Amino acid sequence: MSAARNVTRQLGRGVYALISLFLSLTSLLLMAGAVYEIWLSWGNTTLFIPSLLDGIALIVIGMAVFDVAKFLVEEEVFDAGDQKPNGSKRSTLIKFLVIINIAMLMEALVFVFSAAKKDISLLMYPTFLLIASVLLVIGLGVYQKLTQGEAP
Repeated sequence: MSAARNVTRQLGRGVYALISLFLSLTSLLLMAGAVYEIWLSWGNTTLFIPSLLDGIALIVIGMAVFDVAKFLVEEEVFDAGDQKPNGSKRSTLIKFLVIINIAMLMEALVFVFSAAKKDISLLMYPTFLLIASVLLVIGLGVYQKLTQGEAP
């Protein structure tokens, strides 16, 4: 049984490593594409601001994807199979949710600026994203408060 468990653990590490590599490459391509798009529109004043806002959005998404890839490598490849105490698991979950929340907030801010330039009625959608992000922060605070008594 121990040999089968070891094989599945190694297979899981390999799969997570491949997924993390793919996510890292995807995020780098997103960010490089954003920089290239901004570079192409540099001389055109009518296209520069919209491509700059689109580029910022792509860079934010790329950073979030890269953070998720880094998180997977740290937690599932390097630390896979290690028995962690509850406090460590809790801090890992909090770290992951903070990464997601930062990406949501940055994306919402970019959407606010781009929606304000196009049509004021479009501000409703980034507002919902901001509300969702605030609710995530509140939920994270409640989770931390309810689990603070657990042994680290």
